[in-house]
Amino acid sequence: MDKHEQLQLIKEDFLNCQKLLLAIGDENRQAILMVLMETTCQTGLRVGEITEQVHLSRPAVSHHLKILRDAGIILMREEGAKNFYYINMSGKFALLKNLVLHIEDLMQEFYSGNDE
Repeated sequence: MDKHEQLQLIKEDFLNCQKLLLAIGDENRQAILMVLMETTCQTGLRVGEITEQVHLSRPAVSHHLKILRDAGIILMREEGAKNFYYINMSGKFALLKNLVLHIEDLMQEFYSGNDE
């Protein structure tokens, strides 16, 4: 693959990752993700449980959870009137991984002197 094709692939990767990058770029959302990753609860956590650990208001946590859900990073499971949030293991992180791998491939060729 020539440099132009690699750059086009990276450009597409960036477009595919925009929502993900915006979602994980916020410190509060990073804190929420860390709480969800640290939990031993397999069923997910409720907003109140997350709120206690990140020290944000309940409306703020709900707002951040919506952004994370819209980006496909977390999922929500309803159980009656209760909502449980958890990391989407089959989600969008593969897109981010592809972006990083494509950039690494391009940089490796650049530094090895195979720049076309």
